[in-house]
Amino acid sequence: MDFHPSLLLFWLKKVIAALVLPPTLPLLPIVIGLILLPRWRRIGMILAWSGVVLQLLLIMPASVGWLVAQVEHPSPLDRAAARGAEAVVILGAGRRSHAPEFGGETVNRLSLERLRYGARLARESGLPVLVSGGAPAGGVPEALLMRSALEQDFRVPVRWVESVSRDTRENARMSAVQLHAAGVRRILLVTHAAHMRRASREFEAEGLAVIPAATAWLGGNEGSERGEPLLASLPSQNSAYAGWFAVHEWLGQLAYQLSR
Repeated sequence: MDFHPSLLLFWLKKVIAALVLPPTLPLLPIVIGLILLPRWRRIGMILAWSGVVLQLLLIMPASVGWLVAQVEHPSPLDRAAARGAEAVVILGAGRRSHAPEFGGETVNRLSLERLRYGARLARESGLPVLVSGGAPAGGVPEALLMRSALEQDFRVPVRWVESVSRDTRENARMSAVQLHAAGVRRILLVTHAAHMRRASREFEAEGLAVIPAATAWLGGNEGSERGEPLLASLPSQNSAYAGWFAVHEWLGQLAYQLSR
């Protein structure tokens, strides 16, 4: 794999993201506070307890719900508005490198959530499908794994494969080249509800009219869905994951605004 400047910048962003996203984010003030504690007790205590409070805010359903609401697309697809679409575009969200039951690699659960909804839209509308996702670390491009899942598992054909992008901006830029060449100007864009605002802006910047087809909302009441409303107010792996996703999108939106 050749490490040219753009690829180095991509991995630098990944490293920075790992440091400023949960679970590392709340650990940083705790660790710094404990280091300062012997010499600057007051500052050390403030930092350490700030980290504890931040950790709680990022796993408590009430605070996480507020964070998620700030980034998620608010509503499902308007079927009436979807009638003018000319293609279904499904964005990748990662892959599983160890999937022996599938003979090697396959899409991860996030990509699968998008593919499932994209497959339904494609069957209902009869529109052609584009899948988008590259392989920054080498190996099989994500878009090829997505095509395999759509065609083999969902029996939905894929017309276009965009397999060189490394992030949302490149998803839009590289996909737009193929779509414009095919005369497509209006698309159903399939991605997570929390990712939709950022993704829509990038595709619109490439001259495409976007009809949001969001899926997999992180908001809502997990405990109530199971008939256990008390559990909905307690931290869980679901609220921790939603908190991570919400912070990821907050930072992603900020980074894209600053780079415009």
